[in-house]
Amino acid sequence: MRISALARSAVIVLCIAGVFATTGCKTNREKKNPTPEALYKQARQQLDSYDYNRAIKTYEALTARFPFTDQARQARIDLIYAYYRQGETESALDAADTFIRENPTHPRVDYAWYIKGLVDFERTPNAFERLFHADLTKRPPVTARKSFEAFRTVVEQYPKSRYAHDAQRRMVYLRNRLADYDVHVAEYYMRRGAFVGAAQRATHVLENYDGSPAVKQALNILIEADNKLGLPERAQQVEQVYAANFAGVAPAARPRPWWRLW
Repeated sequence: MRISALARSAVIVLCIAGVFATTGCKTNREKKNPTPEALYKQARQQLDSYDYNRAIKTYEALTARFPFTDQARQARIDLIYAYYRQGETESALDAADTFIRENPTHPRVDYAWYIKGLVDFERTPNAFERLFHADLTKRPPVTARKSFEAFRTVVEQYPKSRYAHDAQRRMVYLRNRLADYDVHVAEYYMRRGAFVGAAQRATHVLENYDGSPAVKQALNILIEADNKLGLPERAQQVEQVYAANFAGVAPAARPRPWWRLW
């Protein structure tokens, strides 16, 4: 029995329709009940397209619905970066801390530490500080210390990390800033006549920030503080250290405060 051309065409159309119907049903099911793989793929595409806000929502949905999957573990790493790029610094720090606590031996835990350091490193001055060009070295460096410690963890615990070199370079900058702040504090103590406190701060700079530009001023302060405290022998020893490191440069005399008449 031969099938007419019209009948064959009808059969072909029905087959094609069936294929599309099946595909459509599958697509609708995936939208209503997405798999971990589908959610992660969607989030990653959003992240790669710099759509951090949507990526964050998709990653959060993935980790909430499928918390124990491989995709969720990878999503937690990606979330740290997405929060950071979106400017949600506290969320980035919380996500990094949670990942470090829950995955201490994960092969990418170094990245979580690196982002922790980066977030605090890049905290910007507020509007008034930018307007008046405030000297940030005089501001208590709370975030700088946190950043330094996070970067040091990367450098010391994960020396082969791809982020170790950059972390070390940032540590040099932070070390100099921390040293500058301690020198400012030591100078404040000197102005107030708190010579013991000034000597302790200057000594702290020498012991912890060797090689930083602030060492020169720290030695100056320590020499003067020791003389004020009636410790000429120790002051002389510090002068010898100064001469050995800064040959030909006499210790700078500290200017007398305008309000002090003697």
